[in-house]
Amino acid sequence: MKWRRPWLRRWTAVAAGAVLLLALQWWFGRPETWPRDTILTALRHVESSDRPNPPDGDGGLAIGPYQIHQGYWLDATAFDSTLGGSYQDCRQRAYAERVIDAYMRRHAAAAWATGHAETIARIHNGGPRGVTNPKTDGYWRRVRERLP
Repeated sequence: MKWRRPWLRRWTAVAAGAVLLLALQWWFGRPETWPRDTILTALRHVESSDRPNPPDGDGGLAIGPYQIHQGYWLDATAFDSTLGGSYQDCRQRAYAERVIDAYMRRHAAAAWATGHAETIARIHNGGPRGVTNPKTDGYWRRVRERLP
């Protein structure tokens, strides 16, 4: 049967193309996500080779298995006062992971909830605006190599 309205046929073709384009963008453009434990393991490997008692990094300014700086810790404890403890507690893996949790809930809540590893890694490395800082690209590549 012939279409009586040529504009309807064109509109249908455009709509179908748009749906196909959106589906392809969703499938190929979606961010890679992982469970938090997997992301934390990758961060730990990049930061300290997953050693139990790593040396301090950045000239003594970063400590623990995640190489957390004091400003990072202060930011996290200001956001979540239930963390308690002291900066030196960041040398302990369990406490450091609680600090990272608070920091990410403050600065990358959506990424932390969904497991968007790139955002998490770049903010962990470069601070609240680390995701837009090109200097964190190399760090992200090293973390990505550690993810399955």
